[in-house]
Amino acid sequence: MRRVVVFNNVSLDGYFVDANGDMSWAHGVAQDDEWNEFVSGNASGEGELLFGRKTYEMMASFWPTPLAAQQYPAVAEGMNKLPKVVFSRTLDKATWSNTRLVKGGLEDEIRRMKGEPGKDMTILGSGTIVSQLAQAGLIDEYQLVVNPIVLGQGRTMFEGLEEKLPLKRTQTRAFGNGVVLLCYEPAP
Repeated sequence: MRRVVVFNNVSLDGYFVDANGDMSWAHGVAQDDEWNEFVSGNASGEGELLFGRKTYEMMASFWPTPLAAQQYPAVAEGMNKLPKVVFSRTLDKATWSNTRLVKGGLEDEIRRMKGEPGKDMTILGSGTIVSQLAQAGLIDEYQLVVNPIVLGQGRTMFEGLEEKLPLKRTQTRAFGNGVVLLCYEPAP
């Protein structure tokens, strides 16, 4: 069975986007060899990327550009070649390479996709879908990159969650640049 993994950057105060819906602060972290190796290795992974409309539009406006290829070559290559699914009731078409648009039925579609053979699926950003799928018990792992920044305001990826979500830690990794990777799975 395929798994659904959330991979998101969060601020020290728990926000995945700032008060303006921006995530670019996550790329302002000091670079070091260990962090760069992790990011490049992570981007060269396999599987399928899942997005909500807002995150899809933001990602599609950057990763296919020459600037992305110049600044982050390994990440840009991975983002552009991987298959992608965007969930949106309002988007008319998805033009980024290897992208399929799903207009409705988020939970049913994820259940169907989880039952198919293949590699894991990764949600990037997309707090609205994270919250919905977490509530439905359809997320298998949360990988949170805690950045050494306090935003003061923003959105958490769990807005609208109606019940507590007990988790168990499966991994931690601290990087020299102050970033900490925290991995959790739903608690039994």
